[in-house]
Amino acid sequence: MLQIQSFTFSPIQENTYLLFNEFKQCIIIDPGCYFDAEKEILKEFISKNGLKPIMLLNTHCHLDHVFGNKFIAETYGLALQLHEKEKIVLSFAPTSGLMYNMPFDNYTGVFIVLKEGDIISLDKDELVIIETPGHSPGSICFYCAKQNFIIGGDVLFKRSIGRTDLPGGDYQTLRNSIIQKLFVLPDKTIIYNGHGCSTTIGEEKQENPYLN
Repeated sequence: MLQIQSFTFSPIQENTYLLFNEFKQCIIIDPGCYFDAEKEILKEFISKNGLKPIMLLNTHCHLDHVFGNKFIAETYGLALQLHEKEKIVLSFAPTSGLMYNMPFDNYTGVFIVLKEGDIISLDKDELVIIETPGHSPGSICFYCAKQNFIIGGDVLFKRSIGRTDLPGGDYQTLRNSIIQKLFVLPDKTIIYNGHGCSTTIGEEKQENPYLN
């Protein structure tokens, strides 16, 4: 069974997720740790709990979700896993960082490409890849059917949706992704998103003003 630990990092207040199981293996999703102190917080949690990071995943590659990619990859010897269409977004992230006065060293290692229907396995636990473009051209969600949760990046928030005014964003594409890919999941499915507090599919079907 997977446990979920979240951290809120950087001035952009991005949610980083660490998933781990009873065998002490863990997955790091969207490491947004920008400052050295934030990197140490993440590293210390992993060390104190005796965890072994075995995967580094990105839901998408806007700068606030990739600040810590290079640090995690080099510290734990991991290759970055992402959607093919996010490679160009990742390559632009340092330029965005300069625009926000937040320079950083980008990940430059090898890639493992993820696509719709791929399965991320952590022993007996599985995450299924759901492609949900719109906020970013290659945005993906990680869905755990057994435990009814999604790590969803910036696709769907509590009473809101991801912004679509950034390069590669498209409102109608995002809306279709949410309705066709996420709203077909059980209402009790918890959405752990990239900013703010979690919500559920059922809540957003009823209450989200951008989708009703």
